[in-house]
Amino acid sequence: MVVRAVRGAIQVDRDDPAEILGATRELLTEVVRGNEITPADLISIVFTLTPDLKSCFPAVAARDLGFVDVPLLCATEVDVAGALPHVVRLLAHVESDRPRSAVRHIYLRGAARLRPDLAA
Repeated sequence: MVVRAVRGAIQVDRDDPAEILGATRELLTEVVRGNEITPADLISIVFTLTPDLKSCFPAVAARDLGFVDVPLLCATEVDVAGALPHVVRLLAHVESDRPRSAVRHIYLRGAARLRPDLAA
């Protein structure tokens, strides 16, 4: 086993706890499914939100999905002029036998514009 990093992002329509948590659950579920990750494989997850999202912590969604023994951290993205708004990102560190080239990074909804090469 080696440590791999899996990236992902999803865009929400507005700063609303239910919307942020629902989108985070959707993103995390897709990352786990797409990379055949089990909770035991997860080392940690860092979540970031664009500065316009302030109503909740996305880590709550991970706890709701049962990731109670995984270290989680939430932070604010750098406030770059012209950056895509309303985006929740994650960086998950996992133990995996997959080669780096087989890791599926997940970009959903409007966040697919961030990395069209990976969103397909």
